[in-house]
Amino acid sequence: MDDTTTISGAATSNDKQDYPLVFLHGITRRFTQGDATVDVLRGAELAIWPGQSVALIAPSGSGKSTLLHIAGLLEHPDAGEVYIDGEPTTNLNDLQRTRIRRNDIGFVYQFHHLLSEFSAEENVMLPQMVRGFSRTAASTRAVELLSYLGLKERLTHRPAELSGGEQQRVAIARAVANAPRILLADEPTGNLDVHTAEHVFGALRQLVRASGLAAVIATHNLDIAAQMDRRVTIRDGAVVELE
Repeated sequence: MDDTTTISGAATSNDKQDYPLVFLHGITRRFTQGDATVDVLRGAELAIWPGQSVALIAPSGSGKSTLLHIAGLLEHPDAGEVYIDGEPTTNLNDLQRTRIRRNDIGFVYQFHHLLSEFSAEENVMLPQMVRGFSRTAASTRAVELLSYLGLKERLTHRPAELSGGEQQRVAIARAVANAPRILLADEPTGNLDVHTAEHVFGALRQLVRASGLAAVIATHNLDIAAQMDRRVTIRDGAVVELE
């Protein structure tokens, strides 16, 4: 795949803007455990621009998933602000936050969560049809994405008929089916062997660049992280840039 290829229905990585697509500003998140209060995030700051991939490398329990949930508007911070395309989101109601998640944010998890009774193509079509696209338009985009990810010959196969790497590539296609501008992935290759993980990540990285997505990908795989534009970790509740 060519890094210069673009995917229809998405911004290209050449689009320029003066502010990050996602900006987490002064994010604090705490949890209560019995009589104790644990500060998972303390004044965390993170900015991501379109077409940029950021690897989030941190040990379990450090707040990786919490940070992703807050960035994806699945969870409210106790303090701080989440800016999406320059606009604050903290005071939005649930309907407004849901609309942003549906239209602008794609999620990929460690397990693919595909619907077993549907084919690869149908799994990618469904979120588009929920958003209101016609079956024909949804099918066209599903075929385009799956073909781009090397699954042109697997369109009609159900999840049980696909390998682990193929299932995760379908999940990636589904995550970007509605042309989101932000992709958040939590250990997307964690269940895969090293070779398959590298293949899946290569497809994901190409897709991020071709689509102009702002992507944050939590991973323990240092080889994969080294291929991304930036690497960050969480130390004492703060986001820290790595070399």
